[in-house]
Amino acid sequence: MQAMETRVTKMLGIQYPIIQGGMAWVADHDLAAAVSEAGGLGLIGGANAPGEVVREEIRKAKKMTDKPFGVNVMLLSPHADDVAKVVVEEGIKVVTTGAGNPEKYMEMWKAAGIKVITVVASVALAKRMEKYGADAVVAEGTESGGHIGEATTMTLVPQVADAVSIPVIAAGGIADGRGIAAAFMLGAEAVQIGTRFVVAKESNVHENYKQRIIKAKDIDSAVTGRTHGHPIRCLRNKMTREYLKLEQEGKSFEELEYLTLGSLRKAVQEGDINEGTVMAGQIAGMIQKEQTCREMIEEMAAQAEALLKR
Repeated sequence: MQAMETRVTKMLGIQYPIIQGGMAWVADHDLAAAVSEAGGLGLIGGANAPGEVVREEIRKAKKMTDKPFGVNVMLLSPHADDVAKVVVEEGIKVVTTGAGNPEKYMEMWKAAGIKVITVVASVALAKRMEKYGADAVVAEGTESGGHIGEATTMTLVPQVADAVSIPVIAAGGIADGRGIAAAFMLGAEAVQIGTRFVVAKESNVHENYKQRIIKAKDIDSAVTGRTHGHPIRCLRNKMTREYLKLEQEGKSFEELEYLTLGSLRKAVQEGDINEGTVMAGQIAGMIQKEQTCREMIEEMAAQAEALLKR
């Protein structure tokens, strides 16, 4: 596995340079533990959950694996301060952050020996995060599901890799070994994968949600919220059609908000794939079947290894 050994695998103590995205409502203890057990880095998604809920998830994951796993702290969450403390108290070794700037927690996390990996969508933010002590950055392209930036993975990763000296992890549009090998060629030392893990056997999302991803075509992805600066990528359905129509009519963010309130939970937990938000990346069209996390990771790693040797 020499081709797969990087600064990221050494830093995190993992076998494969594959990190599972900390997806809200999706990344729970079952998924995180399964990914870590298979040699990747599993993440529990803090999302908007209170600190005590995240603590419970961490403790459940610890019962399932003794391998390293992390927590994704969503900085926009009203509970971010609590979650930031909980990861320290529970001895978590790695934190990824999204939607905001983790500067105010850096000192506390660093003192606890936590590796901090921040998600960035631009070179400027990557440089800033390096300056504030991030151990690595996830350069996330616009192909990814959920909240997105503008630059594609193909253009963002090499520019970020040139701009910082800390390791770069590529995310957005990666779901197989070809994507991993390509990311390495662009200067990444690991990848973060979300959409493919949503359909893992250990993922607890509703079967309807999984099937919607498995049946997705290459052009099934839509982005809502571009006009008011909150772009979110999901799969087309009744909700996205309605949203985009109202957006074109120039409705305000507040007027559109009611369409999406609680809509991710509605899709993930209740299986409402018409009115709910089915977050998924543009790569969904390539995902054809449900597998265990171990099958996915070993298949991707073997394919990437073979390509990188060529």
